[in-house]
Amino acid sequence: MVCLGNICRSPLAEGILQHKIEQHGLDWQVDSAGTGAWHTGQQPDSRSIATARKYSIDISRQRARQLKPHDLDRFDLVLAMDSQNYRDILHLATTKEQQEKVKLIMNYVTPGRNQAVPDPYWDDNGFEQVYSMLEQACDQLIAQLR
Repeated sequence: MVCLGNICRSPLAEGILQHKIEQHGLDWQVDSAGTGAWHTGQQPDSRSIATARKYSIDISRQRARQLKPHDLDRFDLVLAMDSQNYRDILHLATTKEQQEKVKLIMNYVTPGRNQAVPDPYWDDNGFEQVYSMLEQACDQLIAQLR
């Protein structure tokens, strides 16, 4: 799960998917990162933590990190929150195999629309919408890849 700073969208996505992985008894590993390094080592945004907690998901132990080129080998799927992060991730890819792993997360809900998960950082009211979008995407991801 990848967004810009790894403090708002991608930590929520990681937490939601991890919760669903546990509910479904799947043997999957999930992680999150940002394309930028501004928040490395920091907890998720307090509004992301509060939103996740509202749904009985604890993301407070997560720490922001920057996406590294080896992540494109380590993971089978790299999900971007928006088209700018998608392009930034592809810029790190050195092989066609790595490029093919990179997807826009909302295309699991609305295939081919390339819909962005909006960055709620500047909008206190945006975190609920982001949670709802990511929950739908994670449900579809599990349904399609299970």
